[in-house]
Amino acid sequence: MTSVLAVAVFVGAYVLIATEKLNRTAVALGGAAAMVLIGVVRGEDVFFSEDTGVDWNVIFLLLGMMIIVGILRQTGVFEFVAIWAAQRSRARPFRMMALLIVITAVASALLDNVTTVLLVAPVTLLLCDRLALAPVPFLLAEAMASNIGGTATLIGDPPNIIIASRAGLTFNDFLVHLAPVVVVLLGVFVLLAWLLWGRRLRYDPERAEAVMALTPRETISDPRLLRRMLLILGAVLVGFLTHPLTGLDPSLVALLGAGASVLASRLPSEKFLADVEWETLLFFAGLFVMVGSLVKAGIIGDLAGSLTDAIGENYLAAAQGILVGSAALSGIVDNIPYVATMSPLVHDLVGPGAGLPPGRQSLWWALALGADLGGNATAIGASANVVITGIAKRNDHPISFWTFTRYGLIVTAATIGICVPYVWLRYFVLAG
Repeated sequence: MTSVLAVAVFVGAYVLIATEKLNRTAVALGGAAAMVLIGVVRGEDVFFSEDTGVDWNVIFLLLGMMIIVGILRQTGVFEFVAIWAAQRSRARPFRMMALLIVITAVASALLDNVTTVLLVAPVTLLLCDRLALAPVPFLLAEAMASNIGGTATLIGDPPNIIIASRAGLTFNDFLVHLAPVVVVLLGVFVLLAWLLWGRRLRYDPERAEAVMALTPRETISDPRLLRRMLLILGAVLVGFLTHPLTGLDPSLVALLGAGASVLASRLPSEKFLADVEWETLLFFAGLFVMVGSLVKAGIIGDLAGSLTDAIGENYLAAAQGILVGSAALSGIVDNIPYVATMSPLVHDLVGPGAGLPPGRQSLWWALALGADLGGNATAIGASANVVITGIAKRNDHPISFWTFTRYGLIVTAATIGICVPYVWLRYFVLAG
């Protein structure tokens, strides 16, 4: 009975979020409260369990990076990058979009997709304001590019960190197995961006001429603080990259970077806390509790278990089933708790990823590709999507659930469609 109620609460909350009848944060928190009231989870499950509670690593990673971005904003560097990007693309709208897509994807591979959209979104808003362009197509493209680019590395997308930990895979393993296909996917996505948005972007010669006449350096209001912040941001990047060696979680690195930024800037708290997306953080907390309740009730585990029972020893079918199934489920529930649930099942099915024959190892890479790219399907499929829609709403450019999903489903179908033959060729044809 409890399981049935948990599914009813989750489905009801999801429908309300999708139809936007109520504020999504209120719905997520209300759904979390309902899960507690019906007895699916308790306080220890919500606050202290890695499997069924709030993922504090994600919450504090977001909080730390939001504070860093808030302080960085005070230097004028976002205006500098916006003008530079406009001038490099000759203020042509689609050229700018393509440039921002590539920048976002590359940065997401080196940092992580959430950090990247926190850095790129303010630049985009400024750029679109200067050129009188609607920012929503740009923000949508960047959210999806961040998920595509983040797929390439261990630190690029939070699900990859979970997979690497469970499977014993290294940073280089992800580069070798996933980066090649991500390069192809990025090229395809640029073409898709032209079809979905680029053809409708309008060029304004007068505004373009005004932007081309600007001097980017003049926008830097505090060079000394900018130098300090770039050093801190560089140290944070090193912390992310050296996670396998130091054992420092990205969330802890982000919080240390935020603390160093506050000390270096000496700004009053209201200056940098104003950029913290508190509503987004609370939405994440509620969403984690709702999905964790499905985990606690055994619902997600049963679904994943049915999949593994069905595939048996047929690893080609298993890989393709996990790839497509993960893409579908990651669009419904956030890909972080989904991967946290699926990775133990894949481990039980094939063992640790390192040293496995290509066919068996393909299941780990199918899980990573399906979960990371499937996150593009809906506005709540990946952390970067939630953050970018929160920023858009805060700046009076709201992106509805269905606006995101209408485009996200196309991008997900195209990218997963390319990954299906990639997994088959890479691990079963060429490897054999």
